[in-house]
Amino acid sequence: MQRDRIFDVVKLFVVPTPIGNLEDASFRSIECLKSVDLILAEDTRHTAKLLKHYAVETTLRSFHMHNEHKLIEPLIERMQQGGTLALVSDAGTPAISDPGFLLVRACVDNGIEVECLPGPTAFVPALVVSGLPADRFCFEGFLPARKGRQKRLTGLIDEQRTMIFYEAPHRLLRTLQDMRNVFSSERRACVSRELSKRFEQHHRGSLAELCEEFEKSPARGEIVLIVEGKGRHRAERNERPGSDEC
Repeated sequence: MQRDRIFDVVKLFVVPTPIGNLEDASFRSIECLKSVDLILAEDTRHTAKLLKHYAVETTLRSFHMHNEHKLIEPLIERMQQGGTLALVSDAGTPAISDPGFLLVRACVDNGIEVECLPGPTAFVPALVVSGLPADRFCFEGFLPARKGRQKRLTGLIDEQRTMIFYEAPHRLLRTLQDMRNVFSSERRACVSRELSKRFEQHHRGSLAELCEEFEKSPARGEIVLIVEGKGRHRAERNERPGSDEC
């Protein structure tokens, strides 16, 4: 029944994959990957490990930021001729700081249905366990490595929502130091690493405290950085029941 449903309409399936723990793949996502004609993968070697774990034999094809522009037209033609494709990234949901947006947009422009399965996304668990407000937040992804970095941070000085960033471990300390200098040393933050893996860790504190911590012990693994918005801590304190401020 599931296989029949998948092929009701020619479409592109956007399939989230585990961010670390292979057991986080859903039954539906695995069934989808088994049923489509072709899987587009950011790194075929990485995705092959997932497919082997779940005995998925569907053909893989490389689809990443360096080749996506030239592949979009032939992929659209293939779907228009009846082919059904699945798009995955190395971890999490495609198009969230990963390739996918251009292909999804091309499908929409050409009347091809797109279905995104629910599944893993690294920033959601990091936000929830950070201890920072999760009712309103903005996702900023990766900061520029060099040019435009300071301008991007300066533009967020007055952002009141909790901010979410992805960062490479070798750039984490520099990012924390830049944020400390731009936002203030007292601004609270949480560094989450190796989410869903055996050595998952969450480091919480002020930006000054986190800078000191990672100066002594450099970060390893995949990083999600959650940063408090401007004025959120004071506003929440004043709104608590029993506050003596009106």
